[in-house]
Amino acid sequence: MRLAALRAGRGLRTVRALRAGGSLRAVRALRAARGLRIAGAAGAGRAPWTAPRAARATELAGFLTAGLAAYAADLALFLWLRGSLGQDPLTAKALAFLAGCTVAYLGNALGPYRRETRGDGGNGGDGGDSSDNGGDGSGIDDSGNGVPGPALAPTRHLLRYGAFFAVNAAGAAVQLGCLALSHYGLGLTSPRADAVSGLGVGMVLATGLRFWGTRTLVFGGSRG
Repeated sequence: MRLAALRAGRGLRTVRALRAGGSLRAVRALRAARGLRIAGAAGAGRAPWTAPRAARATELAGFLTAGLAAYAADLALFLWLRGSLGQDPLTAKALAFLAGCTVAYLGNALGPYRRETRGDGGNGGDGGDSSDNGGDGSGIDDSGNGVPGPALAPTRHLLRYGAFFAVNAAGAAVQLGCLALSHYGLGLTSPRADAVSGLGVGMVLATGLRFWGTRTLVFGGSRG
């Protein structure tokens, strides 16, 4: 609608400029300015649709990459503890799960959510004073270059890690719940049924829960 209005006034302004005795150069300048305004309006109309989709796709890709790295660390440590060191399976799995959570947290904190793990202000991550650091206390440089502020305090990282661990534990519970429902509730006891419920349906639901919890509960406090 905005583009149509700009184009509708196009001919009227040109005619008025010529009737007012304007030169051909002035008319050309008027047309050039009008073209820039139309291009700007078109870009503004596309931004709300394309920018969030691209950002969300990048965020999801980074989350999945961190998850794959965590899964590899979990599996490798479990096999090493269980095989080479002879640990009992529960201890080996608990240590492997903790290591996987740590790898996943670091991957997300340093990857898709690296801006959210920066400081909130210029004085040790306590919110800061805009008069002290030349900004608005957000931890982002106001000069327009998007430079992150100081790193978060260690306590803030520990709180985030605790929330991240809880989210991953909830995901593991969902995965085990799907397996238990299929095996004991529905009586689907074959190895294939266990694989579909635990590693298929359960994994998909757990991943969705972890993605939501990570972006909303863990890193969502500073997403604005």
